[in-house]
Formats: sequence, C-alpha cells, structure tokens
Amino acid sequence: MQANFNLRTVYWGNTVLDYIYVIAGILVAWLVLQLFKRWILGWIKQLTGRSKTTFDDVLITAVEKFVIPYVYFVINYTIISQLTLSARVSHILQIAMTVITIFFVVRAINHALHFSVKLYMKSRNEAEARMFQLNGILNVIKVLFWALGFLFLLDNLGYNVTTIIAGLGIGGIAIALAAQNILSDLFSYFVIFFDKPFEIGDYVVAGTESGTVEQIGIKTSRLRTLAGEELIMPNADLVKTPIHNFKRQQKRRVLFNIRIEYNTPLNVLEQIPQFIKQIISQKQNVVFDRAHLQNLSDYYINFEVVYNILSADYNLFMDTQQAIYLDIITELKSRNIQFAMPAGKVLPDKRIEQN
Repeated sequence: MQANFNLRTVYWGNTVLDYIYVIAGILVAWLVLQLFKRWILGWIKQLTGRSKTTFDDVLITAVEKFVIPYVYFVINYTIISQLTLSARVSHILQIAMTVITIFFVVRAINHALHFSVKLYMKSRNEAEARMFQLNGILNVIKVLFWALGFLFLLDNLGYNVTTIIAGLGIGGIAIALAAQNILSDLFSYFVIFFDKPFEIGDYVVAGTESGTVEQIGIKTSRLRTLAGEELIMPNADLVKTPIHNFKRQQKRRVLFNIRIEYNTPLNVLEQIPQFIKQIISQKQNVVFDRAHLQNLSDYYINFEVVYNILSADYNLFMDTQQAIYLDIITELKSRNIQFAMPAGKVLPDKRIEQN
C-alpha cells in the first residue's frame, strides 16, 4: 500500500508513475533506435556496400547522422509533452525543439549541398586539387545557410526579423566599406575558381613574382618560389596582374643569335644555316623553324635561329638547348669559324694550334 501511495504522489502536477512512464518511454525509444542502427541499418549498409554507386552510401550516412538523432529528439519531445507542464517549461521545450529542428535542417541542407557539388565535380573528372579548392566556396555558402537558419529561429521566437534584416543591411554597408580589400580578395577567389587561370601545382609568373601554386585560399594564394621561400599574394592582386601559366604551355619557342666575324669566307657563311638546321633537326622533341643571316652589324655578321621544343618541361628545354649549343660550337670550330667579339676585344686565334 505504501509503494502504491508513493507512485500516486503528485510532484509539479504529475504523479511519480507518470515520470516513470516518461523515463521508460525515453529509454525504450533509445533502445529501439540503437537496435535499428545496429541491425537493420547495418544490414542495409552491407547491401549498399556491394553496389558501385556512392549515392546509396551517402544516403545511409545521412540517415544515420541526421534522421535518426532528430527522430529521437522528436520522440522524447512527444513523450515529455504528455506530462502536465507549466507554461514556462512548455515554452522552453518548444524553443529547444525549434533550435534542434533548425540545427538538423541546416546541417542536412549543407550536407546535401556538399555532396551534390562534389558529385558534380567528380562527374566532370575534376582534379583533387580543384576539389580541395572547392571547400572555400562551400564554407562561404554554408555560413549563409546558417545565417538564414538563425534568422528563421529569431522569427519563430517572435522577434521582428524585418527590422533585424534592415539593421543588418545598414551595418553590412558599413562593414563592406571598411572591408573592401577583404571582399575584393573574396570575389577574386570566385573568379580564380570558376575561370581557372591557374590551379594548384601550376608554375606561374605574375608580374615580377613567380612560383609553383601550393594553395588557393579565400583571401590569399600561396606560391613556392624557385629559391624555396613561400610567397603569399592577395587574390585581388593575382586577378589584376597578367599571369603566365607555364604548366599549360604546350611547346617552347627558342630564339638565339650567332655572331660571326666579317673575315669569314662567303661560301662558309652560306653553309652555316644548313648545318645548324641539320644539328637541330636531329634532336628529339624538337621542330626546326628557321636559320637566317639576319643582319649586318658594324662589328659582326648576325645569324638568327628559331626552333620549337614540343614540351613544357623546363629541364628538357635546358638539356636540349645545351646540346644544340655544344654541337654548334663544335661544328663552328671544326670549320675554323670564329665568333665575333664585342668592340675593343680580340679573341685569341687558336686556329694554328688546332691545325
């Protein structure tokens, strides 16, 4: 009889038995959801793991991260609402449930947005560096959704959202004027992402600065120079500056001059373009363009040579250029052809020693 009396005892408008029912209902709901996650959801994961698509895997993950926790909160709210509660406690529970609902809805929207954009990027076979760069834009969009969720929460709490938005508009103008450089860099980041003047891993020259792009941030981009130091450049400066992207270079055009002495016989001068063409044409990944007697200076006869290397590899360019120069020097010496020296300087005559 004493135990029955205690269960019927009323505290804050509800009996002890009512509180026991509520606690039992919360525990049962937790147990059922845990069993659902472990057995049913686990079984579904095994089935979807055999499929080649990733959409079903992402959907299961979303159910596990967002749907099940939110359903548990809704069940708890429904169970607790069966009690006789004061107006203040009911209002607090409603606010808490509104906050929880907005929190899970915004998270679910951001998750769906993130997955959809990543799936679209993968369908276009975008590089991993581009996927990583995308995170900056997604973070900005996610912040906007969180701001909208916060305004929606304030509206549900009874605040005049129109007045708040108007105040934010005036404050936003003041902030925009005070942070013009930051906003300029942010918009430049969008330009870099969508227009793709360069990507991570590209070697670029922007104005007087050059280096390999290591990171593209929302405000700045980081380049690694040939000397090894890290160069941090604002995105706005990069967008305004003409950019030379050497990674996208398909070939290199090489132009150089050979200066020959005036005492060189005419028949030897006629042979120079021919053997230069022969030397260059024998090299791999090289297309000979032309070799001509280009002009007659006061102190030398100038030959201009042009060829193209069918690669953007800088080391290959230097190796090929070095080999061509050495072969030309060897051929000129074998024919006793002398390079012209600057005015006032005399090149020692080695022809007697060679003979």
